[in-house]
Amino acid sequence: MPQMGIFFGSTDGHTAAIAAQMKERLDARWCADAEASCVEVLDVGAEALEAMLDFDRLILGAPTWSIGQLQRDWEAALDEFDEIDLGGRPVAIFGLGDQVGYPDTFVDAMIFLADRVRACGGRLVGAWPAAGYSFTNSWALEENGCFVGLVLDEHNQPELSASRLDAWLAQVWKQWEETQA
Repeated sequence: MPQMGIFFGSTDGHTAAIAAQMKERLDARWCADAEASCVEVLDVGAEALEAMLDFDRLILGAPTWSIGQLQRDWEAALDEFDEIDLGGRPVAIFGLGDQVGYPDTFVDAMIFLADRVRACGGRLVGAWPAAGYSFTNSWALEENGCFVGLVLDEHNQPELSASRLDAWLAQVWKQWEETQA
């Protein structure tokens, strides 16, 4: 079973909580041995990004802080990406944002991670449709009308997070399996 690493940065705890929920869901649904986990969750504030090389599949999570800024732990670790060769590894990204309070910079931080993943040879999976959100601008929105990854708004749409998370994880898992074939 390929090992999965979820790397997150979190200031107020929301992103850490989502990372923990992802681990729970992935372990329950896709890990072969119910007694053992195939997913490890790592806080980028406490772990070197070089640890990404220990995993076959990666999920990176970051909230957008203030007005379109990358969360401070990710910002401090971002230059480490320049030293990493992801060698075609599939990487999925999730981001948290506030579409009401910051509609002009909604989940902008996701693009900083996506750009680094691409520059380091990673292959992005898990694009997520923009339908169902109300915002005016986002750097994380690609030309195809999808975000670079899963978008959650725990401030304004917390009731949608569980279903979005389940759907996205199923999509990402399928894309991971397709890349193995």
